[in-house]
Amino acid sequence: MVAAMQPRLKSGLFVRALIRRAEVNGAQAYVLRKGSEEAGAVFIKVARLDGTAMVLNQALAGEGERVWARPLGESADEAKVAAYFERQIKYDPDIWIVEIEDRQGRTFVDEKVV
Repeated sequence: MVAAMQPRLKSGLFVRALIRRAEVNGAQAYVLRKGSEEAGAVFIKVARLDGTAMVLNQALAGEGERVWARPLGESADEAKVAAYFERQIKYDPDIWIVEIEDRQGRTFVDEKVV
């Protein structure tokens, strides 16, 4: 049986809630790139403040379960992250990029990170 997909939040609302959640928990977060308010894809950069970062993008797993994937693995340097975002923007100019600065590498998302 296929699980029913939950309705998606509008991207702008999700981004504002993510930033608020990070800040309430002692991290800094801000929008690096504003995308489509309604349905732009959201990418998260978790900067560990040591020159490395983890990038997350939304994906579907299994039977429609929403998860966050790590397209660059657990950690990448700033140059590799910048190049990745450049490619994504060329592919889809409506994307959002949110940066979270957190030495602990917390993501502040509810869905599973794979």
